[in-house]
Amino acid sequence: MNTRYRITRNLDSDQCDKAISLHECKLFFGEQADFTHMEQYSSRSGETVMTIKGEFFMWQVGEVQIPFRYFHGDVYVSVSHEIIYHKMLEVAAGLNAQYIEG
Repeated sequence: MNTRYRITRNLDSDQCDKAISLHECKLFFGEQADFTHMEQYSSRSGETVMTIKGEFFMWQVGEVQIPFRYFHGDVYVSVSHEIIYHKMLEVAAGLNAQYIEG
């Protein structure tokens, strides 16, 4: 089962001054050897392909890519395995942020 997490600095409010900026994410993820930046993400299920435009930082784990999506000052990731959960904790700490389910 997948659980979505939000990496944020705005747990109690929508204050823009605490938001994680896209520039900050590009710098942070750019320093990580196992991440690449993409402006769209595609997912295939059978013969159907769904493509989402946005700011994605793709974490390469073996043959699999895990999307960390930047959206409105936060970073979102769907966690389906313990290894992804631990990477999410590292990313939150690296961005001086907290994480919450949802």
